[in-house]
Amino acid sequence: MRINADFSKKIAIDTNRLPWEPSPMQGVYRRKLDRIGDEVARATTLVKYDPDSYFSSHTHNGGEEFLVLEGTFSDEHGDYPAGTYVRNPIGTSHKPFTKDGCTIFVKLQQFDGSDTNQFSVDTKKEIFQPGLVDGLAVLPLHTFGTENVALVRWAPDTYFNPHTHFGGEEILVLEGVFSDEYGDYPAGSWIRSPHMSQHKPFSKEGCLIYVKTGHLPIANN
Repeated sequence: MRINADFSKKIAIDTNRLPWEPSPMQGVYRRKLDRIGDEVARATTLVKYDPDSYFSSHTHNGGEEFLVLEGTFSDEHGDYPAGTYVRNPIGTSHKPFTKDGCTIFVKLQQFDGSDTNQFSVDTKKEIFQPGLVDGLAVLPLHTFGTENVALVRWAPDTYFNPHTHFGGEEILVLEGVFSDEYGDYPAGSWIRSPHMSQHKPFSKEGCLIYVKTGHLPIANN
């Protein structure tokens, strides 16, 4: 299965318009954003768990990164409320479940083999740092090699400098409306921009975004 597998193209999706597809586990549903492979795949996905649902115990052969968007996600290692960012490197394993239901944004099989730092961050308890321009605040989450992951909060009427994405850029809009010269992206939008793409982003009403840079293939798979 190949979904949005051409990394040389920009993709912008309003995920709110995608159907929830059933997974192999009862009570677990998915919105597939990009995918190379079948059930075991390099994938970027929104996953929704009904209350009292679970997923089979599994090992992360290529690593797992996720951000809890709604509710509380749990496994045998702990509970992760909305706003928690988690990285499980290659070789880790768990059996996920939820008592009250949850939704997560998850990326699978996208780890560098040398990136072995396993951790979780409750972003709602962290302090954002001033960004490069007025009105921008940044919460760094992870850096490894050229890869950088952060939450970025934009005050209303904030404009950023034009820039080029070495290794690409990926954004999930969590709150408000994010914009650039190519369009407006409301909460729930997922944007993936290829290596060496350019834009001049801004937000008129303010927004909060998850942003990941420097991680996409320089040559298309």
